Amino acid sequence: MKKNVGNIDKILRLVIAAAAGYFAYAGGLGETMSYALYAVTGIMLLTAAVGTCPIYSILGMKTNK
Repeated sequence: MKKNVGNIDKILRLVIAAAAGYFAYAGGLGETMSYALYAVTGIMLLTAAVGTCPIYSILGMKTNK
């Protein structure tokens, strides 16, 4: 797959992953919400590491140059 995630987008994804992971781990949101936040964390980390976002591919978007 072609890379469609730019550097600033990767940094934002890592920040979102860190925040979601923190809130999921800290608890107090309920079990279902914690699992959802863990899923968001995993997806954001994966797309930042790989540099490809499937949703961007479907929409024909890219944030890299």
